[in-house]
Amino acid sequence: MKTYGLIGYPLTHSFSKKFFTEKFQRESIKDCKYELFEIREVSELPELIKNNPDIVGLNVTIPHKETVIRYLDGVDEPIKKIKAVNVIKIKDGKLIGYNSDIDGFRLSLQKFLPEGFKGDALVLGSGGSAKAVKAALESMKIRFTTVSRNRTAHAYAYEDLNKKYMDDHPLIINTTPLGMYPNVDDCPPFPFEYISSNHLLFDLVYNPEETLFMKKGIERGARTKNGLEMLHLQAEKAWEIWNS
Repeated sequence: MKTYGLIGYPLTHSFSKKFFTEKFQRESIKDCKYELFEIREVSELPELIKNNPDIVGLNVTIPHKETVIRYLDGVDEPIKKIKAVNVIKIKDGKLIGYNSDIDGFRLSLQKFLPEGFKGDALVLGSGGSAKAVKAALESMKIRFTTVSRNRTAHAYAYEDLNKKYMDDHPLIINTTPLGMYPNVDDCPPFPFEYISSNHLLFDLVYNPEETLFMKKGIERGARTKNGLEMLHLQAEKAWEIWNS
């Protein structure tokens, strides 16, 4: 029996087990199962692998996408730049890191953007998911600015955003976990008063289906999309990586 799974903490929000279990049933994939491995510290990974020798592939989610790299034997070329992993392939005792979020986000965003879209993006957050999003935007030649709670040399703070800046950045992508179940009343401290019908809001959170971030955008006339399709696309890419 080949075991695939997800590591992260907490995992109460995850749809990954349901997705892969249904995939195995739908496609008559035998001798495979998908489990959730909730580990608070990424340092628990070696022991997890030791105690579960049938694991051949893992997904990685918050908060381990960046810190897991130190426990890997190697990484795919893009990881050397973005420093974030969400897929681990285990073969011959070696753990190799990949990132399927890049392809998953890019393909989902392409379906969301109107034809001929021209404009810059705001990327909310600076974690592992944000790094994959930025890599995808770069591949699509979409300029972006990072926004975080604290102003840094590489990011604006939320309070820096004024109407003109918002008008110049019609695409807004939330890469933070704020609003994820069960904390559905959370939301990035974003100046929604500057949102208009010209804006496109993409939230990587997929549970709940409509986050508070999305609801506030809809109230101002913006188009919105959640991260469920991205989840499916990156999961299929992960399956491709594991079985290539």
